[in-house]
Amino acid sequence: MTAHKDRPWLIRTYAGHSTAAASNALYRGNLAKGQTGLSVAFDLPTQTGYDSDHDLARGEVGKVGVPVAHLGDMRALFDQIPLDQMNTSMTINATAPWLLALYIAVAEEQGADITALQGTVQNDLIKEYLSRGTYICPPAPSLKMIADVAEYCYANIPKWNPMNVCSYHLQEAGATPEQELAFALATATAVLDALRPRVAAEDFPALVGRISFFVNAGIRFVTEMCKMRAFVDLWDEICATRYGVEDPKYRRFRYGVQVNSLGLTEQQPENNVYRILIEMLAVTLSKNARARAVQLPAWNEALGLPRPWDQQWSMRMQQILAFETDLLEYGDLFDGNPVVSARVEALKEGARAELSNLDSMGGAIAAIDYMKGRLVESNADRLNGIESGETMVVGVNKFTTTEPSPLMGSDGGIMVVDPATEADQIARLNGWRAERDAEAVDAALAGLKKAAQNGENIMPPSIVAAKAGVTTGEWAGVMRAVFGEYRGPTGVSRSRSNKTDGLEDIREAVDAVSDKLGRRLTFLVGKPGLDGHSNGAEQIAFRARDCGMDIAYEGIRLTPQEIVAAARKDGAHVIGLSILSGSHVPLIEDVMDRLRAEDLSHIPVIVGGIIPDDDVAKLQSFGVAKVYTPKDFELNRIMMDIVYLVNTLSLAAE
Repeated sequence: MTAHKDRPWLIRTYAGHSTAAASNALYRGNLAKGQTGLSVAFDLPTQTGYDSDHDLARGEVGKVGVPVAHLGDMRALFDQIPLDQMNTSMTINATAPWLLALYIAVAEEQGADITALQGTVQNDLIKEYLSRGTYICPPAPSLKMIADVAEYCYANIPKWNPMNVCSYHLQEAGATPEQELAFALATATAVLDALRPRVAAEDFPALVGRISFFVNAGIRFVTEMCKMRAFVDLWDEICATRYGVEDPKYRRFRYGVQVNSLGLTEQQPENNVYRILIEMLAVTLSKNARARAVQLPAWNEALGLPRPWDQQWSMRMQQILAFETDLLEYGDLFDGNPVVSARVEALKEGARAELSNLDSMGGAIAAIDYMKGRLVESNADRLNGIESGETMVVGVNKFTTTEPSPLMGSDGGIMVVDPATEADQIARLNGWRAERDAEAVDAALAGLKKAAQNGENIMPPSIVAAKAGVTTGEWAGVMRAVFGEYRGPTGVSRSRSNKTDGLEDIREAVDAVSDKLGRRLTFLVGKPGLDGHSNGAEQIAFRARDCGMDIAYEGIRLTPQEIVAAARKDGAHVIGLSILSGSHVPLIEDVMDRLRAEDLSHIPVIVGGIIPDDDVAKLQSFGVAKVYTPKDFELNRIMMDIVYLVNTLSLAAE
């Protein structure tokens, strides 16, 4: 037993929706219930640098987080929350310099001592190219902006973590534990290599000490716990040998965690409570690898947006472990355990081999295409295991007999954002623009552009812009103008595949319908809107390619107009659309209207995403042929559905 009971980790919930005012009420309510830190979720327009009234923001405002378009929104978001007393994590990447600038401006308005601010911006663009998709600019200038934030924070906000190296989404994209370790550590070294020339040699170890991590913990909790111990050892090793950091406190692996959302099931969703608890144990049981902050998903996140009660239930799970059990009274429970030690060493060996491979390619930035391809392949293997039954998922491919859940009330068990929210947010945005000093805005934008063009640190002019009333879209517009916009790798090639095991019947069916068509069956996969979670779309495209179809997939963030144009250009026989952000109704309706206007309504459209039952009927009324949700895990059945639709609908129009 330890002489003194350890302090518990920061207890957070990842939250934000609808409007800044509504999110502020949620935050203050959660803090009153015992939450000890904030974790802010921003909506997709904010994450990708668009104002709420931009064409690409349609249907996305306030859906997966809070819209923050300017200083007024940030002010409302933290109303009555003293920022100098708060530890705030902001899940923001491409627009991280801007959101941090707004946060600093609000803190100054509150009279806070800026040097005392504590918190984190995620600010990890490399994983955005690999798995999450909210990038704006190409890798090189993005890396420079990450370094700008880190340099500024070190000099001005020394308690702030300027980057969360985020392996969370790598696991969501299918990474093995070894890949998760290696890809995250390679990202961290890429950033530190960029930072090293910016500070005096004697100051660099302290800067290394401010880099933190944000990780994922899956259901294989023994392996996940060993992975965290491997992270601790490898990071200490890298800091000591690569960067010569001598002080152990600067080599400490500091991380926050959200446990796995990928494994949450739409079927028997009440089982997710147990999954979340087991996954939390992986990052709390081992004292020497314990998370510094924990946020847990809610049991119903595979269904839609959780309600405040659902988030409270997950927070209570943390509080019971931290305050009712005796976990924090003891030292590390696994030191000296031969099974754990062997597993940790095996993970470290695999990660070192992958790190060496990445180094030989020139590091994480140069290896983005390679890492993306590996993630798509690993995710395909994961899904194949579930589909074949080799990987058991209770309630999905085993023990599927069930009783109706009493947790599913008349609201469908989720919270739905009022569609009027978007119009209200746009009205407030227009009011903000009308009342600000236009000359001050123009001057601030000019100063920001000049700093970006000259290679200066963009944080100081971003703070000036925040105070002048510049909007998120205007700030990002300058970054796009100076640095350009990037299209990330998809990890899915158009070349025919030799992976035919178990696909013979489908390939024969694809060949037969292709013969009738007089050319190869062409499947267009598209992601309309700003949702960057492309794993599902990639796996559908990957399997369709293996089944012998020609694939047209240009990646994320396409407008309905671009999708319809691609359908005509590629001669698509079927269109598959994937949306996970909750914006499926307005975006799919737009696509269907444009197909009819272009005389392409004969092309069958299938849709996949987190789609409530009530919305399925609505999509079908638009003319959608098939709707798939997370419960539809059998990809081969979807492939046969595609063949059937082409055989019965597209062929009639050929």
